[in-house]
Amino acid sequence: MLIEPGKLLAKINSPEDLKKLDQTQLVQLCDELRHFIIDNVSVYGGHFGASLGVVELTVALHYIFNTPKDQLVWDVGHQAYGHKILTGRKDVFHTNRMYKGMSGFPKRKESEYDAFGVGHSSTSISAALGMAVASKYKGDDQQQHIAIIGDGAMTGGLAFEGMNHAGVSNSNILIILNDNCMSIDPNVGALKDYLTDITTSHTYNKVKDDVWNILGKISKFGPNAREVISKVENSIKSLLLSQSNMFESLNLRYFGPVDGHDVNHLVSVLDDLKDIKGPKILHCITTKGKGYAPAENGNKTTWHAPGKFDKVSGEIRKKVHEAPQPPKYQDVFGHTLVELAEKNDKITGITPAMPSGSSMNIMMEAMPDRAFDVGIAEQHAVTFSAGLATQGLIPFCNIYSTFMQRAFDQVVHDVCIQDLPVNFCLDRAGFAGADGPTHHGAYDIAYMRCIPNMIIASPMNEAELRDLMYTSQLPREGKAFTIRYPRGQGVMPEWRTPMKEIAIGTGRKIKDGEDVAILTIGHIGNYAVEACEQLEKEGLNPAHYDMRFVKPLDEKMLHDIFSKYKKVITVEDGCLMGGFGSAVLEFMAEQAYAAQVKRLGIPDRIVEHGEQIELHAECNFDPQGIVAAVVAMTEGVLTNK
Repeated sequence: MLIEPGKLLAKINSPEDLKKLDQTQLVQLCDELRHFIIDNVSVYGGHFGASLGVVELTVALHYIFNTPKDQLVWDVGHQAYGHKILTGRKDVFHTNRMYKGMSGFPKRKESEYDAFGVGHSSTSISAALGMAVASKYKGDDQQQHIAIIGDGAMTGGLAFEGMNHAGVSNSNILIILNDNCMSIDPNVGALKDYLTDITTSHTYNKVKDDVWNILGKISKFGPNAREVISKVENSIKSLLLSQSNMFESLNLRYFGPVDGHDVNHLVSVLDDLKDIKGPKILHCITTKGKGYAPAENGNKTTWHAPGKFDKVSGEIRKKVHEAPQPPKYQDVFGHTLVELAEKNDKITGITPAMPSGSSMNIMMEAMPDRAFDVGIAEQHAVTFSAGLATQGLIPFCNIYSTFMQRAFDQVVHDVCIQDLPVNFCLDRAGFAGADGPTHHGAYDIAYMRCIPNMIIASPMNEAELRDLMYTSQLPREGKAFTIRYPRGQGVMPEWRTPMKEIAIGTGRKIKDGEDVAILTIGHIGNYAVEACEQLEKEGLNPAHYDMRFVKPLDEKMLHDIFSKYKKVITVEDGCLMGGFGSAVLEFMAEQAYAAQVKRLGIPDRIVEHGEQIELHAECNFDPQGIVAAVVAMTEGVLTNK
């Protein structure tokens, strides 16, 4: 089912087509673009509220600036659907986030209009500044560089680092602050309060509008007049709003706040700003989900990425199951953490801006004084957790695997070197699915297991997750404890099992066998169970071991395995380079065993987006891939039988 665009949108295949419209037609175009996004996402799914909130801004940017020569950098990229539709991808937009289809985020390989690939937050200012400095170095003072960053992403430290540099660069960069008080969940922290002060100061805003009008009227008298007005404007802002010079203290010219849904005013403002050289920031006030009442007025977290829904009623379509279904691992984490915290008053919870995604919101609601959302600030989350640990508390720091990459230095320096017992719960480990390579949790085993004073475990099911969490909150001599688990459902509808301690560094034998031993880590072991059942029907009987720990490995179990089996297959939902299979090979080499080892996992290349099972199949560690590996290893056995 292809969605038909509106009359104006149907004619636009590039920004050049957009520029042919009369400015009076832009309001209608925004309406058509908004409905095209609503129609497509309701049928095919995807991110939703963020793109609806920047429809007018997107149209104005492409109308005024000469893209792709003028370069737009969209922070995170959730809000870039309108940008993609206007830049030649309207006809393939229905393939958004599908396997082999269009990426849900800006991507350099996909279009020349995607100036910078994104997926993680807070990168736009630094990237756009690099482009601006490069243009200046090459002698091009006409090219424009625009970073569009949300107020949620502005809480990331990298954004401040970029602004700090931009202020002294004298480069031609425009930072657009898309202020809607939301990231995925509502924003938190002092920056949110500061921006609210600006947007709600009636006296400041009235004078700001007057100054803006004067600036426009006298600009025709030349740069000197503009410079005078700039000084007057800054003085007035400082007098009226005590905090208003935060951006200007970084030497960024501040303009705004402006209505981010008035496309004609945005066109006028951007046209003026285009001629003002140097680093500057435009503060736009927008509404996430704008133009679709259920998203605009309802739960904005739900409407960030609602999945498929009924456009008319706003009802989000959910599969109806006759039998009880297994829970999501994240929910098992959230409920189990509260259970443990009720019995252990030293337990605290920390998340960097993902309370609903990680289910930390369950503890935040039950124990608000013991659970903390620190904003999009993974580095701070880790070191904050380390500080808690120095005082005898037991922090559970829940970060998506892909986002933990940004806090690697803090894990090394602030936690492991100091031998602090911080618990890291890495959600979305392995393939993240439709979010693609920026969100895949492919590397955590490799980058965590190389750090001393680190324990790494991964549960095969919900009961093991509960047991590992229980184990991690028991007293231990230092050492950080990492528990990784995937996005999505587990395998146990009846998951509230009694919790028990698991001896650190011990695995378990799932089934005995002959000829081949399959060693798995984490949830992916359920694929091996399925594969073994199929192989038994074909006359093969491989053994299966759930190793549970990558570090320390269960060496006693490995000695037994390599003493008995000369053919071993390792399976992991993580990168092969330096991962679980590599750890097994290192053990084999160090202990002078000789065996044929086949490693299954994420290969040494960038794997694109798609459903998790599609990506597992592509990389040959789905159930059929495991079956094929066992059969290939035992061809001689099959011949004899």
